[in-house]
Amino acid sequence: MKTPILIAALFFSGFATAQQKTNDTIKSQNTKEIEAVTITKQVFKKQSDRFVYDVAASPVAKGNTTFDLLKQTPLLSTTDDKTLKIAGKNNAIVYINGRKSNMDAESLTSFLKNTPAENIQKIEVITLPGSEYQVEASDGIINIVLKKKMTDGLNGNFRMSNTQNKYNSTSSSASLNYRKGKFGLNANITGSQEIEPQEYIIRNGNKNTITESVGPIDSPEKNLGGYINMDYQLTDKSNLALSWNTWASNSKGATILLNNTYSNYDDNGNLTNRFYNLSRNVLNNRSYNNNFNLNYELKTDEEGSKLNLNAAYLTYKRIQDSDNRTYASDANWNQGALANQIIQDTPQNINNISAMADYIKKFKNDFTVSIGGNYNKTKTENDTKYESTNFAANEATKYKPNLFEYDENIYGFYLTLEKKFSDKFSGKIGTRYEITNSIGTSDNPPAERPDMARVEKNYNNILPYLSLNYAINDKNNISYAFSSRMRRPSFWELNPVRNIITQDNYTQNNPFVKSSSIYNQELTYMFKNSYFLILNHSYFKDVITMVPLQRDVVRDGNTYRQLAYIRSNYGDKQEMSAMLGMQKSFFNQYLTTNFNIGLQHNINNGTLNSDPTTGEIFDTYTNTKKSTSLIIQTNNTIRLDKAKTWFAGVNFFYVDKQQIDFGQLQSLAGLDLSIKKLWNNWTFAVNVNDVLRTNIVKIKDEQADGNFNYLSNDTFRRGLTASVTYNFGNQKVQKARKVDGAADDIKSRTR
Repeated sequence: MKTPILIAALFFSGFATAQQKTNDTIKSQNTKEIEAVTITKQVFKKQSDRFVYDVAASPVAKGNTTFDLLKQTPLLSTTDDKTLKIAGKNNAIVYINGRKSNMDAESLTSFLKNTPAENIQKIEVITLPGSEYQVEASDGIINIVLKKKMTDGLNGNFRMSNTQNKYNSTSSSASLNYRKGKFGLNANITGSQEIEPQEYIIRNGNKNTITESVGPIDSPEKNLGGYINMDYQLTDKSNLALSWNTWASNSKGATILLNNTYSNYDDNGNLTNRFYNLSRNVLNNRSYNNNFNLNYELKTDEEGSKLNLNAAYLTYKRIQDSDNRTYASDANWNQGALANQIIQDTPQNINNISAMADYIKKFKNDFTVSIGGNYNKTKTENDTKYESTNFAANEATKYKPNLFEYDENIYGFYLTLEKKFSDKFSGKIGTRYEITNSIGTSDNPPAERPDMARVEKNYNNILPYLSLNYAINDKNNISYAFSSRMRRPSFWELNPVRNIITQDNYTQNNPFVKSSSIYNQELTYMFKNSYFLILNHSYFKDVITMVPLQRDVVRDGNTYRQLAYIRSNYGDKQEMSAMLGMQKSFFNQYLTTNFNIGLQHNINNGTLNSDPTTGEIFDTYTNTKKSTSLIIQTNNTIRLDKAKTWFAGVNFFYVDKQQIDFGQLQSLAGLDLSIKKLWNNWTFAVNVNDVLRTNIVKIKDEQADGNFNYLSNDTFRRGLTASVTYNFGNQKVQKARKVDGAADDIKSRTR
């Protein structure tokens, strides 16, 4: 995990669920070769199991990054400027030409923010993926379809940008596309350098004991990565493709500085004692991500039937260490004597080999049968080292390293039947059968949990899928879909490491976490391919989340309030949403508007009172609260001149307060403004984000027993970005054929 350990833990749990956004991120399996489409007046439309947003002729893509374009796509939104969310869904998984990206969540975000959007043909939003997709939980899919060019030659683009918020950051990227006869190649290299700033207020306790931690986190980041895709047409019916994705991230000398205040009160609310200490954390993190995929495709008949075979190798390596020091302090942050030091070394290695086979048989009567299977073998190693020194007591403890190894084998099989019964009515039914066998071993388990030495889990899951689509007439379309999925824990969630934030605040992962099940239903109505209504219901069983547990601890005669974020399955929840939207142009296309408004109703039902990894007992945490929230999003592109060279953008979102897994997320809002100039092959753009500085995350929770939690996280989203993009070469060059990778579903769990 990266420098801001706490916020990483929050964003990959219930916190991320509440964000109106989407991940991290990273792979699945749809072997359908997606072809470019001809530009039509129907910019946004419903096709079978997906919504299609045709952006090829739109000025929105010019000069923007891919991430900027996704933020302005109907049904998509973000509140943290890191992850994307599909309306009514928890997460959005990013695909490129039917293939999931090969990067961890944060690397993918950096990549999308630095990649020009000029080459995008259309964006497909699949709210409920079919059985052929190996997506987790209630994930939806964003499929980015690149333009296809029909002549030989070379083209490409360069993009450079500079952003100023609390600090200054720079990024650049270059892309090249080459085609000659049967051979095609495209490549990209992307790099960025920045300091990610955050400001925290963490407050918890009860009427007798209150702890508050306040301070900044600064995380310097250097990123470098890219991809190479090659394909060669062996015969008229067969193709061979090889791809390599790589990403490296270096965060050296990241700092967490928190001034901690401890207050004790009597039963009448009178202050009886107050004392302070200062936490200074220095973290170093380097990660490397490489994925190789070999694909063979054979077209078996003139109807479009084909066989797809994939073999892949994935490796992920993270080198991470931290030095956490606690000093005596006062109300003015004056640093005193060193009281305690904790040094941690928490590396992670992941290796995966995968294979996948799919056969799609198309019949003349508009009937399609898809059948396939996959195999994934993953091995992770986490060799954690831990040292603690109490300078006040002159005691030093060097704990025995704990080598946690996790071996997992997944076997998957699916069958999908799709039939177009008439020009108006079509349906799709399918199922996945997945077998998961895993073993986690620790060579130094806690004395309280000797069973952690070997944790074995075996799952057998049948996951049905159904979708129906009816075109009432040329203007009206209605569809229904049902999907069942499971969410496996990420590999880092299973590693039983404790990440120290302050002396009395930490996060704890858990090898006993089991997979959760999710059942989704969705009803969609669309009018004139411009207006839509989406009703969604999701039921989550055995939710995996980070639960905030607290208790009193006595040390040196003083009472402290300990706060631990424990990874666990803590209960069930339901999410229901109704979203009304519009994507339309006005005033002879001088104004293009994407507008969504809706309600989301959350029902939570969870409780936890112990750390499963140690058996330690905490005060019981219960979340049985409900909430109904208003959600508004509008993205507007304004053409400022007749020549179509000047454009302005006005984007706004509002998310009402809502109950999430570990508290009530307070309302969020964001206003972004932009202006853009097109000049020959150049595009110049200026963007100002979070103009009103209203996008600051705040979470509150109050328990019936008097315990409370409060978290404020400011990531300084207000900032100005200036960018320039240059396109060169023969713009008719055809892209190398993209294929679906065998390791796609594994990658998302490295985040």
